[in-house]
This record gives sequence, C-alpha cells and structure tokens, in this order.
Amino acid sequence: MNIQVKSITKAFNKTVLDNVSLTVGEGEMLCLLGPSGAGKTTLIRCIIGALKINSGEIIIGGTHVPNRKLMYNIGFMPQEDALYNDLTGSSNMEYFGGLYGMKDKELKKRINELLIMMDLHEDGNKMVSNYSGGMKKRLSLAIALMHNPRFLLLDEPTVGIDPVLRKTIWNKFNELKNNGCCLIVSTHVMDEAVKCERCALVYGGKIIYDDKTQNLIAKTQNGSLEELFFMVKGGCER
Repeated sequence: MNIQVKSITKAFNKTVLDNVSLTVGEGEMLCLLGPSGAGKTTLIRCIIGALKINSGEIIIGGTHVPNRKLMYNIGFMPQEDALYNDLTGSSNMEYFGGLYGMKDKELKKRINELLIMMDLHEDGNKMVSNYSGGMKKRLSLAIALMHNPRFLLLDEPTVGIDPVLRKTIWNKFNELKNNGCCLIVSTHVMDEAVKCERCALVYGGKIIYDDKTQNLIAKTQNGSLEELFFMVKGGCER
C-alpha cells in the first residue's frame, strides 16, 4: 500500500506544481523540504484530493484520488488550524472522530490517549478560543491521528511546539512508520528534515532532489541540506 504521484501539474494563475512525481511506500516517512511558496502545501492538498490537479494522476492504496472513501484511511493536518473555537478541545476531537465513524467507547479511549500524548490532558475541557497557538497545533495533530490512519500527511506539524514535546511527536511519527503507516511531513526547517530517512526537496513547483537524507547530505560540502538549493541552477538567492 503506497502513495503514488504520477507527473502531476497544478496551476492557478501560474503553474504551482510542474510535472511532479513521487512514491511513498508502506512504513516509510518522506520529508517534503522547501522554502515557503515552493509548492509543498499545494502538493499535499492535491494528494488528499482537496485540490483538483490539471494533469497526471494520484493513487493512494490502489484507489485513484479523489475518492471520499479514502478519508477513513487518511489523516491530514493542515498548516493553518481547522478547529472550532466555540467548542472545547475534547469536543473538537469527538466531532472529528464521529466523522471517521468511531464509536463512543473507542472514541472516548482514543481522545484520552491523544490528550495525554499531546500534553493537553488538563486542557481538554477548555474552549479552543482560549488555546495558545501551540496548543491549537497539538490539538490539530491529535485530530489527524484520531482514527489511526494508514496514510498520514502533515503540513508543518511541529511549528510553534516546544522542543521537548517536539521530540515526543517525532518519536510518535517513527513509531507509526515502524507500524506500517505511510507518512509525508512537510517542513522548511532543515534540522527537522534530517529526522526523516528520505527527503524530497521542493523548489519552484518541482522536486529537485529525492533520495535518502544521508545520501543528500553526502552531496554537500558542509553537511547542510540547504546547500542543495543553492546548487540548483536558477535556485534560491543568497
């Protein structure tokens, strides 16, 4: 079971994704690394079927995207919070869990597990309008994990989260990977990219490199993945 992206293009007023292809397998975690505006968020939204592509095809677990049945197997955390501020944290989780078809006993157990994992166990009954930005990030991640998805797509998941909890979350990502989950994690933070065994570097709507992270680091002189962007003709300006 994998995610296959085959030669997709996506344009708004201009081309945002240009002939992008990648495959992410079962038990693999891919980092999409690139600066803001590179096309990472658009790519993730195309993969989950939230945006219609202009050409190419996307297949998840043997099913062509878009297909509503895939929502039961996909966990998605957007870059911007998609939460109900007039509900408590627990009520947000209960609502989304219900959309995934989770039953009462299973749902309550899962909510409790995730509140503890995200260090929100003392804040589950607070209105989300009273949450800090970091708390909202943690709640969004908990919601993405609610139904134990087989495919997990996370757009800048650890921005605004303290270093101690960030380590816990990355440990969870690796646990999910080791249990067969297929993960795509986007970031613009170089030191987070090295936590993934494989990186796809995105710039200007194209994937300029896609390889094991250690192989990419070996291509550089200073051991920084950032250097690869400067090595690409027409890439970033210093």
